[in-house]
Amino acid sequence: MLTMAILRQDPDGVKKKLHKKHFAPVEIVDSIIELDDRRKKLQLDCDNMLAQINAASKEIGQLMAKGQRDEAEAKKQDVSVFKDQLKPKQHDLEQMEEELNVELVKLPNLPADIVPEGKAAADNVTVKEGGVKPNLTQKTPHWELIKQYDLVDFEIGAKLTGSGFPLYKGQGARLQRALIQYFLDFNTAAGYMEYIPPYLVNQASAYATGQLPDKEGQMYHMTADNFYLIPTAEVPVTNIYRDTILKQVDLPVKMTAHSPCFRREAGSFGADVRGLNRVHQFDKVEIVQLVEPASSYAVLDEMVAHVEKLIIELELPYRILRLCGGDMSFNSALTYDFEVYSAAQERWLEVSSVSNFETFQANRMKLRYKDEQGKTNLLHTLNGSSLALPRIVAALLENNQTEEGIRLPKVLHRYFGADIIK
Repeated sequence: MLTMAILRQDPDGVKKKLHKKHFAPVEIVDSIIELDDRRKKLQLDCDNMLAQINAASKEIGQLMAKGQRDEAEAKKQDVSVFKDQLKPKQHDLEQMEEELNVELVKLPNLPADIVPEGKAAADNVTVKEGGVKPNLTQKTPHWELIKQYDLVDFEIGAKLTGSGFPLYKGQGARLQRALIQYFLDFNTAAGYMEYIPPYLVNQASAYATGQLPDKEGQMYHMTADNFYLIPTAEVPVTNIYRDTILKQVDLPVKMTAHSPCFRREAGSFGADVRGLNRVHQFDKVEIVQLVEPASSYAVLDEMVAHVEKLIIELELPYRILRLCGGDMSFNSALTYDFEVYSAAQERWLEVSSVSNFETFQANRMKLRYKDEQGKTNLLHTLNGSSLALPRIVAALLENNQTEEGIRLPKVLHRYFGADIIK
């Protein structure tokens, strides 16, 4: 959530950045500032009345000490009148603060200056490309390979739950486990603390990281308990430090977690959503950092390099994209997407997003730290997929298919227990 200080400091600059994210109407900035002006005036009125009550109460004590009971009783009547006048003002102030908060949460995070202009994925900027695209003699798509090697059963998954809930089996299940273990080992070796979070979160947690109200329709909602199935481990892991003031010496905080992820949207029809390209439930390993504002963009670069190393070790051709304003998430200030090349589908598949949210999430969850001067400041939060499994698996199967079987990258041999799926 944007702070009022950001809006007041440069309203026109805020509107310009909202335009870059293709958010409309930007006039909400003016109405929020006007509402905050009225709130501040009402707050001043309440503060003045409280000051009068406190002064009168102090005077009553002095009168009582002097034995001037009649004067004290008269002053008590004045205090009672002040309190009666204050109550409706305090009620109005509470309502106005709620209204202000409702309006503030409608605003997306502001994009960083280096975010490119653009409306959609076609306007994203490729900042790096690596690896070698394989030259296949056969180009069987992964949805046929998983049947050939009996790795995933979509039909039984649909029988058990519904469309988009795959059932991994045999070597397919083992490959999932191998990838998850490899990702976690890689992350913990880089100093990330591992967590196993709850897979359901309450409304406060979903609100704090920005999933609510922006993505309410995309999450599975357990109405009886008002819990939400997590769309990513980012939600519970970042909320570990909700309503917390950290010491500067404890920063940065580095966390990683594996979890299943649940998302209601399934996308359009066609090759884009066939097989593992888009499902309702999938596994993902996440990394999260909580850092001082001055270092957050250096940390973002560090996290991008971290994810890049993972993909290089998997021997997959990849590219890194800087997302344009129109293709960024509601919460993000700057996002880099990783895509791997699918040789059989002859297309790029997104496998990771690494983002800096600056103070957007921290402001919602009251996540702060004390600097060397003892001043309390909001932290910056960052997160990244390292990595999402379905499209990684799709690319590994397609890019490494041979007549003998699916040859796995060397880094997975000890985790999988073999060098080939056959």
